[in-house]
Amino acid sequence: MHEENHAGGRIGWLRAAILGANDGIVSTASLIAGVAAAGASPSSILVTGTAGLVAGAMSMAAGEYVSVSSQGDAEKADVELEKRHLAADPEFELEELTQIYEQRGLDRALAEQVAVQLTAHDALDTHLRDELGMTDAMAARPIQAAAASAASFAIGAALPLATVFFDRGGSLPWTVSGASLIFLAVLGALGARVGKAPMLRPVVRVTFWGAMAMVATIAIGSLFGAVA
Repeated sequence: MHEENHAGGRIGWLRAAILGANDGIVSTASLIAGVAAAGASPSSILVTGTAGLVAGAMSMAAGEYVSVSSQGDAEKADVELEKRHLAADPEFELEELTQIYEQRGLDRALAEQVAVQLTAHDALDTHLRDELGMTDAMAARPIQAAAASAASFAIGAALPLATVFFDRGGSLPWTVSGASLIFLAVLGALGARVGKAPMLRPVVRVTFWGAMAMVATIAIGSLFGAVA
């Protein structure tokens, strides 16, 4: 039996979830590492990390909802525009569809036949899919994206925040950074697996940029701590 299970149908929530978890780990770990490097007390570090978790999750949810809603508004506008075009000049739209199929490799006669049959079946859906590239799998889902981003950010942020309970000494900036790089590597591998992509590049990508963020905040925290 031939079975196909493509990742395209998961791209909407997968993108939001990976972005949320990555941001949760990097921003919270960097925040904790920077504050700890500045010499803050364990209680202050814990409060700062918790506040970062809550604020970040809410921000991710709001940001995803607004941005994906804007995408949805643009898609609705395109649908209405295409409806008007089909009603005003169906012959032109049919020719446009024929040329699209010709560019994809069909000869003129077959392209015309395909265009006529698909137009008769569902003209609007055909143009949205083949002219504009709009499909159900890629459709904007603001609530889904917001929920996935907020939940994944909170989970990602909770991981470096948990290290505060295990190390409250001067080594915390390095402990939280090291643990968070491991979390990021796991996240990159998991995202690649769910998306059915090679693992090495995503793992290297997320750990590299995470390390850069943490090094920068530790340096800034150490500087401010020394000045204070």
